[in-house]
Amino acid sequence: MSKVNKLLHHWLLKSVSDKAFAWLEQKQTQIASGAPERVFFTAFSAVPRYLGKEDLQLTFQDLEAAQDVIPGWYPGHWSVDQAGRTLLLLALPHDDTEGYVRSLDQVFSTADMGELVALYQSLPLLPHPELHRHRTAEGIRSNMSNVFQAIALRNPYPANYLDNAAWNQMVLKAVFVGSPLHLIWGLDQRANPELARMLADYAHERWAAKRSVTPELWRPVGRFADGTIITDLEKVLADGDIDEQKAAALACAESPLPQAQELLSRYPDLQSSIQQGNLTWSSFSRERFSVYK
Repeated sequence: MSKVNKLLHHWLLKSVSDKAFAWLEQKQTQIASGAPERVFFTAFSAVPRYLGKEDLQLTFQDLEAAQDVIPGWYPGHWSVDQAGRTLLLLALPHDDTEGYVRSLDQVFSTADMGELVALYQSLPLLPHPELHRHRTAEGIRSNMSNVFQAIALRNPYPANYLDNAAWNQMVLKAVFVGSPLHLIWGLDQRANPELARMLADYAHERWAAKRSVTPELWRPVGRFADGTIITDLEKVLADGDIDEQKAAALACAESPLPQAQELLSRYPDLQSSIQQGNLTWSSFSRERFSVYK
């Protein structure tokens, strides 16, 4: 049994009845032994009826164990039915790659919203992860916010497997729909010049429409700021509220350009706070998004 399987089993043992757990184990065994596909599809659909939809009761140590197995895996918001469905997915025989992907495609194509959330959350745990890029890009285009967030937030799959074009579209959409960017795993590592330009262009569109932009927009921008973006940051520092000013200051601090450092020096309190380590992107997110723990 893989480490992921062991963790999910351990968590479900603490969270569901013995009867429900026995049913799940029976279905896992049948699926792993090559039962007809209908056994998998019927069981996958029936999981909430047998296990319920309560949240997993995870400790800090449980979450650390998840990170140790797969960096970026955060099941702190998973429910028991999502964990159960993931175990069924992991039970699917996958030696025949084409047959495995075909089975996944079928379950994706017929899934309801709850099933889609479980499917996309499980992507970093599944075999042959490199084969799920197209499916992930399709999910990013979903109009269902729960489905999009299952991919974009607290999920290491996009950072590990999407190309820059798909990654950049995901981050831009997260800004557009108001998702908290700090919950995108790998956001800082996957920042790139094209994304910085796209986000700056989006900010200009919002300003032209007399609308605000989330201060988090500037997080992936600073390292790749050009002269035009430095001018944008100057505007934010001059006219923005305190959160916007903090974000612009952090972006300036990350820029290698002398113009950015000169701009930051005009705001000595913010500059000092950054230099002393009191203002970081992590502290900014904790203060601004205390609801998203």
